[in-house]
Amino acid sequence: MYYVYVAKSENDKSFYTGVTTNLRRRLAEHNNGSAKYTSSKGLFTLIWHCGFSDKQKAYDFEKYLKSGSGIAFRNKHLV
Repeated sequence: MYYVYVAKSENDKSFYTGVTTNLRRRLAEHNNGSAKYTSSKGLFTLIWHCGFSDKQKAYDFEKYLKSGSGIAFRNKHLV
């Protein structure tokens, strides 16, 4: 399974959207500083995730959630 997820920084309240095959490991990477982009943003809380059996569909949905209309969708329906 491929998981598209949205995590929220407890420090600056920003959101991070990503794809992973292991949610627990990936959230731990965000929180222990080993994920480069989020290493300076402190602790993250998983606030939403969705599983996909198709890798391309997961990456396509992640890309959508990072677009302007996808951010609006996220803010209205997911967080």
